[in-house]
Amino acid sequence: MTTRTLLVEDDAMLAEALTTTLLRDGADLTVVSDAAAAKFSLLDHAFEIVLLDLGLPDGSGLDVLRFLRARCDITPVIIMTARDRLSDRIAGLDAGADDYLVKPFQVTELLARMRAVTRRSKGRVAPSMSWGNLTLLPTSHLALVNGKEVQLSVHEFRTLQALMARNGHPVSRDALEQEVYGMSGAIGSNTVAVYVHQLRRKVGSERIETVHGFGYRLGAES
Repeated sequence: MTTRTLLVEDDAMLAEALTTTLLRDGADLTVVSDAAAAKFSLLDHAFEIVLLDLGLPDGSGLDVLRFLRARCDITPVIIMTARDRLSDRIAGLDAGADDYLVKPFQVTELLARMRAVTRRSKGRVAPSMSWGNLTLLPTSHLALVNGKEVQLSVHEFRTLQALMARNGHPVSRDALEQEVYGMSGAIGSNTVAVYVHQLRRKVGSERIETVHGFGYRLGAES
């Protein structure tokens, strides 16, 4: 069965070897070599498993992992790294990794661990986020208002998710850009405002308040 897999690995030789093995094993594979590309891929695609190196040229793989988990995304993640200290393993698992594999390793072990974590993930209950009459189910991309489904685009959904994660506290426009697009300053100055306007039409104008000169927050729950 095809498994949608994201491989984040900056060692070109290892990435090539793993690509050959994973494709032979039936993976639907996306390969990136840095943290920025990994975040963009996680924004735009739904993966069933992520294979994540820690030592990336533009930062730590732990930043990618925290980015993923901050979005309530429970996609299984296996860390692959040469860092074999106990403190490194604990840090990786505490950040939300499902498994930790120290390099060098046998690819047969990696494949076995991939099968194990994907089996475990099948039984997980999708987390929900609620605020008043709003409910989000991030892993199934469902938005409900008073129990009825509301159709949201990907970026509308992510904008609402970022607001709901703050429990009514203000969120700056830069922070929304970072969470929705993976970086701030990368989109037009009014793009966030456009998505907020569209969300207000769909979930109720009173649900999203403008914090002038800063950003947005959710309105009162009642």
